[in-house]
Amino acid sequence: MHDVTIIPVEGLPEVPEAFNLGQAIAGQVQLADGDIVAVSQKVVSKSEGRVVRLDQTDPETEAVNLAARTGKDPRLVQQILEESRSLVRVDEERGILITETHHGFICANAGIDQSNTADVDQAILLPLDPDGSARRIRVELETAASVRTAVVVTDSFGRAWRQGQAEVAIGCAGINPLDDWRGRSDQRGRELTATVIALADQVAAASDLVRTKADGVPAVVVRGLGDHVIEDDGPGCASQLRDAGEDLFR
Repeated sequence: MHDVTIIPVEGLPEVPEAFNLGQAIAGQVQLADGDIVAVSQKVVSKSEGRVVRLDQTDPETEAVNLAARTGKDPRLVQQILEESRSLVRVDEERGILITETHHGFICANAGIDQSNTADVDQAILLPLDPDGSARRIRVELETAASVRTAVVVTDSFGRAWRQGQAEVAIGCAGINPLDDWRGRSDQRGRELTATVIALADQVAAASDLVRTKADGVPAVVVRGLGDHVIEDDGPGCASQLRDAGEDLFR
């Protein structure tokens, strides 16, 4: 059993490009060995310059046609298409494009976000390599705080079979994203054959309990799960992605 504490990291400034997130976080909270730092995708993307201007985007024919079907801004649709390797579904009624991003994520609108941007003509893209982002922030944290940490980069995703959104892990370092219980025994001694716990996703979801889009807290410290923090970076969240051949819904 673990006692888990979730601590919001308050007082972080607006994040510009090339901002040292790890150093800034370590300057606002006293980190302990084994802490897991969950950081919102939006500030990670800002620090990596993954912000585009729609007024500098020239939509092509496919984007214009999809925009007409969905009621979306054709400039935004162009960015969605550029960030996607395939278009999975078009929901014309709700104006949503479900895409597979170049990372392999299946999500709405390629994960592009316009909330909390500087102006209406800006959009924030996902990091090019969220696992790489987590590794970079982990180095920054450990350099600044001299403690062993893990990092989870989080984003809000809808769920295929449930209403509402939940925070999930799109990148991680210093933690195995999956906790494989197969081969262990349950409480009554029966062998577990299918239980693989989405540990990084659970950390991401827990982090969102102490912050919202409106409170300006882009990072939290999850304390009490030090047993899951590993010395190396681990396989990253890319290892969670299900191959198309194993996906019953594509």
